[in-house]
Amino acid sequence: QVQLVESGGGLVQAGGSLGLSCAVSGIIFSIHTMGWYRQAPGKQRELVAAVTSGGTTNYADSVKGRFTISRDNAKNTVYLRVNSLKPEDTAVYYCNARLYTNNYWGQGTQVTVSS
Repeated sequence: QVQLVESGGGLVQAGGSLGLSCAVSGIIFSIHTMGWYRQAPGKQRELVAAVTSGGTTNYADSVKGRFTISRDNAKNTVYLRVNSLKPEDTAVYYCNARLYTNNYWGQGTQVTVSS
């Protein structure tokens, strides 16, 4: 059974930071591209950041320089460090594992940024 379990969300003031984690089981973690997506109320889910099995990262323009994605293959965990948070970063953040046509999602963790 594939499981992606996010943690680390919460309420933070603008300018603050959070560290999100996603623990993965049931797949060969190291060969999957891992990503963080977010969905704000009334908006479509969007890619925030991704890291390939080879360690290549990419970011949405809106978070470049503020967010950092990383992975620890020994711990089957992907991380998202979010700094300099803005109210518009408020959303449910989802972890994603992808390999060819296989696509797995976590249940999401809420990040709320107050102004």
